[in-house]
Amino acid sequence: MRNKLETIPFKDTPEQKAQLEAIIAEFKDVPGSLVQVLKRAQEVYGYLPLEVQMTVASGLDVPLEDVYGVVSFYSLFSIYPKGEHRISVCLGTACYVKGSGDIYDALQQKLGIKGGTCTPDGKFSLDACRCVGACGLAPVLTVGDEVYGRLTVKDVDGILAKYGA
Repeated sequence: MRNKLETIPFKDTPEQKAQLEAIIAEFKDVPGSLVQVLKRAQEVYGYLPLEVQMTVASGLDVPLEDVYGVVSFYSLFSIYPKGEHRISVCLGTACYVKGSGDIYDALQQKLGIKGGTCTPDGKFSLDACRCVGACGLAPVLTVGDEVYGRLTVKDVDGILAKYGA
């Protein structure tokens, strides 16, 4: 089965490219600046695709393997694009024991994607988190800044429908 992510092409604008080049130039001679450059690059693009990682590696004169190692190690970085509607399901203890794992699985099934990825149309992305601080509403998910609590798998279709799925 082909990976659906292959259908999401990297999109780069001249403005984004100029911003990335300016970030790299600012930190070019600063030792230990790779994480800071990657953080700022992700602010520009929303994620860190291979093309951006290659540009950073070349611009800072560090091996691509080092860049990828940092990107894949830190959870704040994403190598996948984020959707217009960012869904995050809490898998913390309170939510998990009340069924958030099943809700997460149902969302993966309904959206046709794996956690941490984005639908091919760019409309939805799905992530797991460890706690949103709403344990009294467990299980909880968020769509952007909107919080949904006391959920069951049956609620998934209705929530997705609010966002055009």
